[in-house]
Parts: sequence; C-alpha cells; structure tokens
Amino acid sequence: MKKIKIILGILVVLLVLFVVAVLIVGAHLGDIVKAGMEVAGPKVTQTTLTVDAVNISLLGGSAGVKNLVLGNPDGYKAPQSLVLSNAAVSLVPGSVLSDKIVIRSVELRGLEVTFEGNPLGDNNLTKIMANVNSVTSSRASSANASSPTGAAQPAGSAKPAKTLEVDDLVISDVVVHATLTGLVNKDITLPIPDIHLSALGTGPAGITPADLTQKVLGEITTDTIKSLLTSASGLGKDLTGGAKDAINGVMQNAGGISSNSLDQVKKGLGGLFGK
Repeated sequence: MKKIKIILGILVVLLVLFVVAVLIVGAHLGDIVKAGMEVAGPKVTQTTLTVDAVNISLLGGSAGVKNLVLGNPDGYKAPQSLVLSNAAVSLVPGSVLSDKIVIRSVELRGLEVTFEGNPLGDNNLTKIMANVNSVTSSRASSANASSPTGAAQPAGSAKPAKTLEVDDLVISDVVVHATLTGLVNKDITLPIPDIHLSALGTGPAGITPADLTQKVLGEITTDTIKSLLTSASGLGKDLTGGAKDAINGVMQNAGGISSNSLDQVKKGLGGLFGK
C-alpha cells in the first residue's frame, strides 16, 4: 500500500509539472510564434515582415495576430505592401501534435494593400509573388531531388515538416491604395471584394505554410489587379477583344505581360495608357 501511495504521489507530481510546463510554454508561445513569423516570412517573400503581437490559447484552440506588416521589395517607395489589422484562427487543438495541423477557420480583417506600378507590367505585388514562387519552386525541387518517387527514406533522415489543412479562410475589409504608372498615371483608393478560400490542404498531404502563403498572396494580387483594371478610367467596359485577352492572362497568373499584349491593351483602350 505504501508503494502504491508513493507511485501515485510521483504521478501527481509529474502531472502537476506537466500542467505547469504547458502553462509556461502557453504563456510564451505567442512570442515564439511571432519570432518565427518574423524570421521565416522574409525568407519566403524576400521583404521585411513585422508583427505587433501573437496570442495563442492551446486549450481553446484559437490564435490571433495583431498588426502584421509586410514590407515592399527593393525599388519601391512605400515602406509596406500589406498591412493586416487582425487575424483570428480556430484550430483543432490535438492536431498540433500531429504531422498535419487542422485549422477550422481563418479570418483576416482590415487588410490594406499598397500597390505601386503598372497593373499590366512591373509592380510590387507581382514582384513579391515572383519571390514567393521562386522559394516554393526551389523547395519542391529540393524535396523531389532528395526523395525520388518510391525511394525509401534513409534511416535517421529528418522528419518531414508539418503541413496544414485550412477548411475556411476569409479576407474582409480590404482597401487598396494604388499609385499607378504605365496606366493612367494617378493615385487610386478603392475597396475590393472579400476573398473566400476553402478546403485548402484537405488531402492526406496537406498544404505547406509556403504554399498557403503563395495561394493567399496570389488571390490578393489577382483581385487587386482586377479591381484596378476595372476602376481606372472605366477600363472594364471599353476593352476590345485583344485587350480583354491580355488582361485575362494577367488575372489568371497574377504575373507580368508581354510587350505585344501590352500594345494590344493600349490600342483597345484608345491611348489611355502611358508609356
């Protein structure tokens, strides 16, 4: 009986220590994640990234981010490209211990986009997208090279990084501040419709954080360019077929446009474009 009491006492002590450890880690987990975001983010976007605060509740399965600021690539004047006021995340608590973290919902509220450049040519958003694409492509190539299809993983190899599942993602209250060049040269401020994505990474493999970043930034970039093209000097209703084809190409890949296509757009808009 005495031995049982001793064993129970040890178990109670271990349980208390475990709870204390969870509380201590939980209290500082937001700071840890914040630091991780500010280190990992610039590696993917190749711009600065700062966050005011990250709050995480392990037991409640929730997290929040305050005032995330993404910088601008070199060569652009504004100090930032994106400013996000608030982000709220709801996840399955137990999934943080598994290979795939299951996120039920993500709400990004109060997003300010600073656009600089030509919507049909060089601009800060498509430059950031090119940076992200180069990183994700490089990582995919490295993974394929180190782990050919069907090849067995060597003993002691590094454990695969965690992936994500995002069931529902909404970006709301989006405002674009644009300084347009190449198009009618002027500054524009306009709202863009809410962005809604769902069922991201629902398969067994999930989606990597870098790929999720690529997807979200791609949607923001594409919707920003769509809104600018529609708003600036009534572009959306006066395009010829050739101009529409060129713009559709930009909208589909959120990237650059060839000089021939740009000439088609200029012609279709009756000379509204600058050089």
